Amino acid sequence: MTVIVLTNCPAGLRGFLTRWLLEISAGVFVGNPSARIRDVLWAEVQQYAGQGRALLAHTTNNEQGFTFRTHDHAWHPIDHEGMTLIHRPNPNAQAPAATSRNEPPSGWSRASKRRRFGRRR
Repeated sequence: MTVIVLTNCPAGLRGFLTRWLLEISAGVFVGNPSARIRDVLWAEVQQYAGQGRALLAHTTNNEQGFTFRTHDHAWHPIDHEGMTLIHRPNPNAQAPAATSRNEPPSGWSRASKRRRFGRRR
C-alpha cells in the first residue's frame, strides 16, 4: 500500500498521480504500485511539487511495517534505534524566557490579570 499526501502542489501534479493512484480526498492518493513505479512517482513529485509539500508512506518489511519520506516539510523523519519517528521542531525554542511571577505576560485580558494577580491596576 502506498499513500502520497500533497499540500499546496500544482493541479498538474495531482492529475499525473491519478494515472497510477486513486485520489480519495483532496491531495491524498492511495494505491498499490510496484516499488519501481513508486520510486518514479516520488521522483516526479519532488521535481514538480513547486512550493508545495509532499509526504510518501508505504508498506515495507521492517519492525513498524511501513516507512515514509517527506519533501519540504518542517517535520523530518529520523531513525531512533531502528524505529522511524517524526521530529517536530519546537516553535517555542527561540522564545524568550517567561517573565517574572509578578509581571503577567503581555496579551492577557484585564479580567484574567485580576483573577491571577489580585485587584491591581
